[in-house]
Amino acid sequence: MNAAELSPWYPAPSSLSPRERGWLQNRGSLTQLIQQRCRGEFRVKPVFQSLATVCGDELAVMNLRRNELALVREVYLYCGNTPVVFAHSVLARKDLRGAWRGLSGLGNRSLGTVLFTNPVVRRTPLRFRKLNSAHPLFRRACKNLQTKPFGLWARRSLFSLRGQSILVTEVFLPSILELSL
Repeated sequence: MNAAELSPWYPAPSSLSPRERGWLQNRGSLTQLIQQRCRGEFRVKPVFQSLATVCGDELAVMNLRRNELALVREVYLYCGNTPVVFAHSVLARKDLRGAWRGLSGLGNRSLGTVLFTNPVVRRTPLRFRKLNSAHPLFRRACKNLQTKPFGLWARRSLFSLRGQSILVTEVFLPSILELSL
């Protein structure tokens, strides 16, 4: 675990452009917002789903021990041929057969569609952070980008259903700013 993983997440992002603020602080379904801007050219591209260890800054949030395995799912949200968001979700292994049992079979479907169509699901307030190259999620999000940015804004929150939580982190790629809000 490196220092970048131990840096805090904040209740409000700082020094954002109005466009960045519009994307980051929207509490609705990011999937739905992107779909509306992409006029039918939206798709989800799964890149990883397996039992794995989680980032250091996720351990306490998910009540996991170091080296404890959890279901980790990572996808890119695309508008046309352009990735605009890297999404990373963590579900504790003990909850795989519980309220979230269907999530392991999502494939190329959006997790947001499941989360925002169930009226019983509750969401914690958003937390924000600018990730840099020392953070593992930054490196994974940038893996297929032609040009690596200096930093990427990310937000995360817990979604709870019947006492079980899934942590969803959305990393905003530079191309998101090309979509009108």
